Amino acid sequence: MQPGIWQILIIAALALLLFGGRGKISSLMGDTARGIRAFRDGLKDGEGDKAQDERPGALPRTDAEKEDLRS
Repeated sequence: MQPGIWQILIIAALALLLFGGRGKISSLMGDTARGIRAFRDGLKDGEGDKAQDERPGALPRTDAEKEDLRS
């Protein structure tokens, strides 16, 4: 069963509407892709590389560390 001319035209119109031209939907999809890319880059550069003690606001775990903070 081959797709008819109307089915091909409908698919082409939908693809043009979503991805082509200067329409609002195509710019919205581009913005979404940029947001996803920025999120992934943020995960790669995340603070997972830092040791727990180097994080800002990390609480001291021992009495010696507490004394160092007081002095």
